[in-house]
Amino acid sequence: MIVPCIAVCGTGTPLDPTTAALAERLGAEIARAGFTLVTGGLGGVMEAASRGAARARAAAGAASTGTIVGVLPGADRRAANPYCDVVIPTGLGEGRNLLVVRSADAVVLVGGGAGTLAEAAFAWQLEKPLLALAASGGWAAELAGRAIDDRRAGTVERIDSPAAAVALIRELLAVRAVQ
Repeated sequence: MIVPCIAVCGTGTPLDPTTAALAERLGAEIARAGFTLVTGGLGGVMEAASRGAARARAAAGAASTGTIVGVLPGADRRAANPYCDVVIPTGLGEGRNLLVVRSADAVVLVGGGAGTLAEAAFAWQLEKPLLALAASGGWAAELAGRAIDDRRAGTVERIDSPAAAVALIRELLAVRAVQ
């Protein structure tokens, strides 16, 4: 069985406590759902989500699932945050943003700056389910409930909690599986 991959995209810069807690809870929810977490593998939102997934997996014990993948912009795998199980050192710089999104079945935005905006645009163009955790600020708050352009129908899904994100992802992936 192929396990769905969920990308969490957000800033690699230091986080305020609220955004850090949201990202960590999101990673935990993704792991508890049995999904694979994909991030850019560095700090900030990426590390917080990875930490949340790792802690949830450890708490679940032997029955745990939820692999944590870091797709790095550089060529040095040692740059990955310590919670990544699989590290992919691309050497592609910002080009790795496309790989993060392309590898995902759904994308969740948490806060974010220019890199997150690029990932949102890629997800939109690739017609990936795209969710924005509005309470996290940044581009997630800006894009929540809005269309990026008229390239596709709908809007970036506004979500208000990590649990709501995973529930909606399950629903969206189930609909896609039927189509």
